[in-house]
Amino acid sequence: MKPTAPRHAPWDVHRLPPAEGTSVLVTGGNAGIGYFVAEQLAGTGATVILGSRDPVKAETAAGSIRARVPGASVRHVRLDLADLSSLEHSVRALDLSRLDAVVHNAGVALDDPPRLTTKDGHELMFGTNHLGHLALTRWLAPLLVAAPAARVVTVGSFAAKTERLDLADLQSREDYRPKRTYGRSKLAQMYVGLELARRLGALGSSVASVVVHPGGALDSLTPARPPVHERTPAERLRGGPAALVLQGKHAGAWPAVRAVLDPRVGSGELWGPRVFGLRGRPHREAVWSHLSDTEVAAQLWDRSCELIDIDPDFWRAA
Repeated sequence: MKPTAPRHAPWDVHRLPPAEGTSVLVTGGNAGIGYFVAEQLAGTGATVILGSRDPVKAETAAGSIRARVPGASVRHVRLDLADLSSLEHSVRALDLSRLDAVVHNAGVALDDPPRLTTKDGHELMFGTNHLGHLALTRWLAPLLVAAPAARVVTVGSFAAKTERLDLADLQSREDYRPKRTYGRSKLAQMYVGLELARRLGALGSSVASVVVHPGGALDSLTPARPPVHERTPAERLRGGPAALVLQGKHAGAWPAVRAVLDPRVGSGELWGPRVFGLRGRPHREAVWSHLSDTEVAAQLWDRSCELIDIDPDFWRAA
C-alpha cells in the first residue's frame, strides 16, 4: 500500500490513515474477524472486496458496512478456496487492473471427526486455509505486482504457536485430530507467508508479505453487527471475565488492518496483540522460534506448490 501517513505518527486503531484510491480483497470478509477487517478498511476510503462462498451472506455484510460507514466502497466476489479450479475465475471477476492488498483471512475450523476433504481431495482445513490461499496468491500475483507497494497479509492463529508440522503427514491422513489439524493448517499458512516474504525479497519485489494473528478473539466480546453478528445478554455476561485476558473480533482485526495500512510494517514481520499476544493494540512480535525454521518453510512451500500443481517460482512470471 502507498504510505498515506507520516512515518513518525503514532498508530491509533480508532484514527486510521486515509487510503482512498486503493483496493483490498478480504477473504472471508462476510463474517468474524474478516468482517471487521473489511469494516475498518472501508472507513479509510479504500475499496474493499469481500471474498465469500455465499453471495447472500456477503451482500448482507456489505450492507452492514455501508450502514455504518457512509459512502463506503464495498462489493463482493464469489470465492471458494476449497475449489481450486474456481479461483482463476474469481480473480477475473475482481475486474481490477491492480490490487493493493489481499488479507488471507478465510478459514474452516472443525471440532469433531470425521475427516473431510475439499473438492480436490485435500483435507478440508489444510486444503482451504492453506492450499486455497496459496493458489489464490498465484492468480493474484500479476495484480499485486501492478500496484506500487502491494501487501499480502496472512492471518494466522495463536493456536499455531504450540503446533508443529508433520511434513510426512501434512494432510492428517495417518492421525486426524480436528483441533490439531486446524492449528497445523494455520501454522502452514504462517510458514508460507514468511517464505513468501523471503522469495519476494530475493526478487527485489515491491510486494510485501506480512503475517499477523488476532490473539484470543471471542464472539462474546465482539460488538453486535446485526444481522452479521448478534449476541444475547447472557453471552455478554459470560464473556465478561474473559475480557481480562481476551478480546472481541473487532480488536482481533487490528493487526491485519495495520499490516495493510502502516508503511512501518515490514515484509517478513509477525504482528499480533500487545498483551501476551492475546489482547490489546497491534505490535510487532518476534517471529516464533519454530516459524524461524527456513528449511521447513522451503520444504512446505515446494510440497504445497506440488499439491496444487503450480510453479514454485510463479512470482518470477508475475
